[in-house]
Amino acid sequence: MAVLPIRITGDPVLHAPATEVTTFDDGLRALVDDMYATMDLAPGVGLAGPQVGVAKRLFVFSWTDDDGELWRGAAVNPVLWTSPLVPETHADLDEDEESEGCLSIPGERFPLRRAEGAILRAQDVDGTPYEIEAHGWLARVFQHEYDHLDGVLYADRLSHPYGKAALKAVRKQSWGVPGKSWLPGRDHPEG
Repeated sequence: MAVLPIRITGDPVLHAPATEVTTFDDGLRALVDDMYATMDLAPGVGLAGPQVGVAKRLFVFSWTDDDGELWRGAAVNPVLWTSPLVPETHADLDEDEESEGCLSIPGERFPLRRAEGAILRAQDVDGTPYEIEAHGWLARVFQHEYDHLDGVLYADRLSHPYGKAALKAVRKQSWGVPGKSWLPGRDHPEG
């Protein structure tokens, strides 16, 4: 397993829709193993293909819930349905419960309203279909990673004043241009 460089916002692969995975083979299994190693070392709870420069519709996730159950898997060619989103105002965003970060905008966290529930339908690395009904943080992870497959970063969804703060952070780090990446275990881009 190899640790892969994680692309930083501004890289074109992060801002374009990914394409379907059509071949389920040892190459896909090796890529997923490398993505797990990268996510675990970063550390993160999810990592999408575009974040490691692969414009394919796949992501990995790993999160332990409050009951100690580990949710770990690879979602290939996923489809995601979400419960209705509760409208937000700046005043009712919970900065502790609704904050999220992104390995492609390292070191930054901002509150973002997400749907409370989600149903993920995907294939595993062997092409076997599966479905997970998720709530709370796991639903948030699925929504965040699924967005990556459509070329959307969580900062693109932030409301004022958080969107403005995210743009300022990106400019301060000289991100937002092609060719920026970081390597977990070596680099510490969060400062």
